[in-house]
Amino acid sequence: MRLIFGICLNGLFLSSALLFAEPPKFRTDADGHVKANEKRTNPKNRKPDDPSDWFQLVEGQFPPEGSAHAVSGEIIQLNHLERRFQIRVDRNDSQDRGVWDLPLDVMMLPYGSIWYQGAPAALQDIPLGTHLHGLFYLSDPNDNTPLPDTANNRKTPEWEFRRCFRIEDDFTFHARQKQLWRIDSMDLDAKKLTATLQDNGQPSGQPKLFDLLTSTRVFMGTTIADLKAIQPGELMLCNLTWVTLYGPGRITDMWLDEAARALVIANQLERHRNHIRERGLPGWVNAVDDDAQIVTMTFFDGVDSKLLDELTLTNSDKIGWPLSKEPENQSAPKGTIAVARESLMTYDPVNDRKGGNILDIKKIPIEPGSSGIQIRVKCDMMLEGYRPRRIVRFYPATWKVTALPKEEQFHGRE
Repeated sequence: MRLIFGICLNGLFLSSALLFAEPPKFRTDADGHVKANEKRTNPKNRKPDDPSDWFQLVEGQFPPEGSAHAVSGEIIQLNHLERRFQIRVDRNDSQDRGVWDLPLDVMMLPYGSIWYQGAPAALQDIPLGTHLHGLFYLSDPNDNTPLPDTANNRKTPEWEFRRCFRIEDDFTFHARQKQLWRIDSMDLDAKKLTATLQDNGQPSGQPKLFDLLTSTRVFMGTTIADLKAIQPGELMLCNLTWVTLYGPGRITDMWLDEAARALVIANQLERHRNHIRERGLPGWVNAVDDDAQIVTMTFFDGVDSKLLDELTLTNSDKIGWPLSKEPENQSAPKGTIAVARESLMTYDPVNDRKGGNILDIKKIPIEPGSSGIQIRVKCDMMLEGYRPRRIVRFYPATWKVTALPKEEQFHGRE
C-alpha cells in the first residue's frame, strides 16, 4: 500500500507541476502575428506588468526552446561568405497590402543551421528563388546595419527579426515532420496540380492548387522524368517559388517516390560533409586554462553526426599537422583549432591553427543550437582568439587541411 500511495503521490506532484507550470517569460508565435508599426518597450524601461516581449539573445548562450519567431519567404539575395541573405517575406492575413512582398535582411547566427533537400547545407547550396521556412530572433540592439532600400522606405512587419537560427526548404520542412503531398489531380494543358498534404498518412488541411512550369524537374528513382509521368494518388515532396504571390506557389522540383527522395538526401549530405571537412567543425570556446594550455569548446548543431564521430579517429600520418612539438601521447585522438569570425569564416586555416591531444570528448545537455558534444584540447600554443564565447573551427587530425579560395579567408582584411 505504501508503494501504491507513493506512486499516486508522485503522480499528483507531477500533474500539479505540469498544470501550474509557468508560461514562457517571453513572447512566442502563439501570442499572434507581428504587425506593422508594432511598438515595443525598451528593455531598460520595462515594468513587471508589461506584456512579454520577444526573447533577446544573450552573447555566449544558446537560446531557450520555443523562443524564436517563425518567418517564411523566398530567398532573393545572398552573401554566402558572410552568411547573410534576404528573403521576400510571404504574405499573410495580418498584413496590409502596403507591406506585402518586402525584403527581410538577415544574418545567420554562428550556431544557426541551414538545411536543404533533407540534409545540412551551406548557404551557397540554396538556389535563388527557393522558398524557405525559418526561425528568427530580434537583431542586436547595437546593430546599425542599414535596412534594404524599398519604395517609400517601407518595412516588412518582421524587419526587426534579423538574426536567423534555422532555415530550410519546403522539401526539408515537410520531410522533417513526416509529411508528404498526395497528388489529387493534374491538368497538363493548364499546368496545374492539385495536392493534399498528408501528415503521418492522414490528410491535413484543404487541397492546394499549385502551378507547374515547363522547366519543373520531376525526379523518379534515379532519373528525371517528364511531366506526363505525374499520376494522381502518388505521394511527393517538392520545392516551391513565388509562394503567396499568385497562390500556393510554383513547383520547381518534385520527387515522386522514396528512391528519388533518398537519393537527393544522400547527395546533399555528402556535399555537406565535404564542405565541413574542408572548413572545420564550428563551435565556440567555453573555457580556457592558460597555464595548462587547455581549451574547452562546444560544437554547434546542424552538423552531420558522422563528422562528430570522426573526432575519435587517430592519424599516424599527421596530415597537415602544424604543431611546433609532438604531443606527449602519440596514440590519442588529436586536432587543431582555428579562430573564426561570427560568420564562421576563418583567417588562414592552413597556418593559423594550434592544437594537440583531445583530452576529453563528452556529451552535455542538448540545447537549441548545440550539438551536445564538448571537447577539451591540450594545445602546444595558445592563440589570442582562444577566449570564452569566441567562435572557432576544429579540424580532427585525420582531415587534410588545404588552402581555401582567397575570398573565404579573412587574413589581411583585419
